[in-house]
Amino acid sequence: MTEINHSRRKWLSLGGIVLGAATLSPNSVLAVVSTPKPRILRLRNINTGETFSSEFAEGKGFSNTTLQKLNWFMRDWHLNRARAMDPKLYTKLYNIQGGLGLRNTEIQIISGYRTQATNNSLRKHSRGVASNSYHIKGQAVDFRIDGVPLAKIKASAERLNNGGVGYYPRSNFVHVDTGPVRTWRG
Repeated sequence: MTEINHSRRKWLSLGGIVLGAATLSPNSVLAVVSTPKPRILRLRNINTGETFSSEFAEGKGFSNTTLQKLNWFMRDWHLNRARAMDPKLYTKLYNIQGGLGLRNTEIQIISGYRTQATNNSLRKHSRGVASNSYHIKGQAVDFRIDGVPLAKIKASAERLNNGGVGYYPRSNFVHVDTGPVRTWRG
């Protein structure tokens, strides 16, 4: 008898849900279904201590004002110079986060834009710095996410199959760029 009552309650509950949904106007149901969740990008520049957080809509990207703030945030902090960064980088960071099952997690930025002078200086001290780096073009970022193994970040970036992915476990960061698809280990 108990089995039948549980089954009957489930059917009655389901009927109530269907009846409730039927009383809603089609427009309100579509509004609920079609409203995209806000996308939030949270960044922290480990060299300057600055933080950045902004919401953006899928397909619309960031406003020009927000992009200008992001360009300054990603500046060459050695010389305090900024340039227009490729907006696809920010979407890429968000998508990497999503591929890891994370939302609204702070991404630690190690290096964004670099002037040619800064890049040349870094090349003198490290063999892993390219002479014609995508950092100079405003198309690359080196980053990590606290508490997430670099190998998982690298795998998430590679699954996107767009741009370059460099894996630097000894230096504790992953490089991504919006250049051609390629991977390497530094």
